[in-house]
Amino acid sequence: MSVPKEHMMPMLDASMKKPVARLRLIDGIYALILLAGAYYAYANYGPAMGSYGSGTLWGAAAGLAFLGWLWPATRVLVAVVAVFSLLTLYQYGLYTPGGDAVGRIKLHEIQEGHFFLTYFLSSPAATMWMVTLFALAMPTYFFGLWRRSEFTLKVGSALVWSGIAMGFIGFFARWRESYLINFDYGHIPVSNLYEVFVVFSVFTSILYLYYERRYKTRALGGFVMTVVTAALGFLMWYQFAQSANTIEPLVPALKSWWMKIHVPANFIGYGSFAISAMVGVAYLLKEKMGGDGVNDRLPSLTVMDDIMYKSIALGFAFFTIATILGAMWAAEAWGGYWSWDPKETWALIVWLNYAAWLHLRLSKGWRGTAMAWWSVGGLLITTFAFLGVNMFLSGLHSYGKL
Repeated sequence: MSVPKEHMMPMLDASMKKPVARLRLIDGIYALILLAGAYYAYANYGPAMGSYGSGTLWGAAAGLAFLGWLWPATRVLVAVVAVFSLLTLYQYGLYTPGGDAVGRIKLHEIQEGHFFLTYFLSSPAATMWMVTLFALAMPTYFFGLWRRSEFTLKVGSALVWSGIAMGFIGFFARWRESYLINFDYGHIPVSNLYEVFVVFSVFTSILYLYYERRYKTRALGGFVMTVVTAALGFLMWYQFAQSANTIEPLVPALKSWWMKIHVPANFIGYGSFAISAMVGVAYLLKEKMGGDGVNDRLPSLTVMDDIMYKSIALGFAFFTIATILGAMWAAEAWGGYWSWDPKETWALIVWLNYAAWLHLRLSKGWRGTAMAWWSVGGLLITTFAFLGVNMFLSGLHSYGKL
């Protein structure tokens, strides 16, 4: 394959030119607040968490502190999500009769009795706000790109940040609601298609914002938010067609601590693959149309090629971790690490697809049009592995059907 010389030159990322960020007083204060919150949770609920849960708690506090140092904007996100999630838990907690089940009707009555809980903070309301904000972000980004309006593009970014916050608030509210409906139902909301589509949308959006910051361009926002909006369009259809937002008890195989780490790792991978594909679409448009229309406002082909590479590399790393964790979970649940279940088979196909992409990129130096097309095609393979297998193929992993 012929590789243009300009693509053979390695890109020096702007962030690499800057010295490593120094620790500031605000970083220390933020870390202490997170650790104090983790200590309070551990002191009050440690025995119920177990060793895995306690490790996750302390690891999350340390990880968020580190992320806040590297990416200060996430401190505001964490603060907003924490305040409103705690408000939601407090309002629901007022009506918990000694830990007994509240029941569906009672839960509905609680929500109707409180304005903010009903229209903003309950999981159905917060999720709808997330959908609305993400859906508005896509045309806002495209309009800003068309009009060359940096202010409009900043509005698009603000909409995405707000949608992420509402997604997390709805996530934690749904977690609490599952215990209120029936204590035995209680689980982290990553167990069915409805719940994981929310996770996918939030993870994809926050990963995009990271690249937006790192490469100092908002021009790709409309492309990335297109795939998020499409996912949420399916989510809305699926919710109304199947009443998919109903909280149900977990099937026995899902009652495991492994679910809490396997599923999020998977969706960091899926989100990264989606970003690479949509950047690939932008790459192909710019290459085909040159400077016509809005294409001259897109980042350079070199920058977009680098984003595709970094997105796939990150996604491949997390997808690999998720696959290993899934094998360990399978051994615990079904007695074997691998059974060639349709989901496992397609997960292997996805892994091999991106392993080949990275191999050719790193060892052969492939870049450009072919890799962009491959990135777009990879999203189709990943979509079937994520969605199609669950709905159209029977197997141990078929937890969501049309």
